Amino acid sequence: FGGILPYIPQYMIIKRKQNAEGFSNYVCLTLLIANIIRIEFWFGKHFEIPLLLQSIVMIICMLIMLELWTRIHSLSMRRHLEGEESVSGSKEILTDEIFDKKFTDFEVDYFWRWTKFTSYLQFLCIITIIFSTMTWLLLNNMVYIESIGLLAVLIEALLGIPQFIRNFRLKSTEGMSVKMVLLWAAGDIYKTVYFILRNAPKQFLLCGILQITIDFAILLQVIVYSRNTRPRGQ
Repeated sequence: FGGILPYIPQYMIIKRKQNAEGFSNYVCLTLLIANIIRIEFWFGKHFEIPLLLQSIVMIICMLIMLELWTRIHSLSMRRHLEGEESVSGSKEILTDEIFDKKFTDFEVDYFWRWTKFTSYLQFLCIITIIFSTMTWLLLNNMVYIESIGLLAVLIEALLGIPQFIRNFRLKSTEGMSVKMVLLWAAGDIYKTVYFILRNAPKQFLLCGILQITIDFAILLQVIVYSRNTRPRGQ
């Protein structure tokens, strides 16, 4: 359950401020895909049950985060567009088509920026079916099994990259929970030591080392961009 702790303060910030812009929802995409693939990896190479349960718990956590992000982001976008209409004095009626972006529209520009939570579930179901079918067909192919194990941990290791890019693009960490990143770092150090002590597959150790590096890179951004963060009340 330690893996979900970093997202509690971020969840509370989004809910309290009713603003989701400080958190990159691509973090959710990264962890959802990584843990779906990790579960598939377990069927081909049984690792410890706590690590399998961690993946299941993390998927549930990310779905909860994603539901909140989608709901708040959709409301913000609707208010923004309605405000622009009011300022411009346009009499054009804003239809639901302007606000609703769905997975089934297959618009590349809106990938993982859909306004309906069901669209994210549809995409994840398709990904799960694809990987489950491949794993079932290639269950005895150790090259495939080892490859998806490596793919899972590499994707998970890069979970901080979307947040790093978001901070770099805006030159600010405003809206991002520093507690979340600190807990990322603490959790990644802890689990990396666990992987070493328990002789976990080498893919897991590689994941831990990469995650620790990215965590500290984001914490460095907090220091560098602190001057760009608006003081509270301004």
